[in-house]
Amino acid sequence: MSDESDESLADRVEQWMVGQMPIIQMHGGTSVVREANPETGEVVVELGGTCSGCGISNITADNIRRDLIMDFDEVDNVTVRTASSGDNGASTVEGGRGGELKHETESANHF
Repeated sequence: MSDESDESLADRVEQWMVGQMPIIQMHGGTSVVREANPETGEVVVELGGTCSGCGISNITADNIRRDLIMDFDEVDNVTVRTASSGDNGASTVEGGRGGELKHETESANHF
């Protein structure tokens, strides 16, 4: 198969997304790896479902970009698309991964 390395990277990124970003699914969001090219180092991830209108999806996207580049040697450039990224939202941030939870006095209105 000529695309084996291509599919391999896509599969690994897909598995990484499920393992590293479970909060996306927990909140009703979806993630799809649209492109993963080990030759160019380009990865394109698309967030959908509840991520589309979520005020913290931009922070989740930043974390995905940074972590994919750090965790995969062959990844140099990550594009994260959301169907619709509105405002920047509140500062109640799980960062897409369920790690540090920061509490604000105002409701984030995304649960």
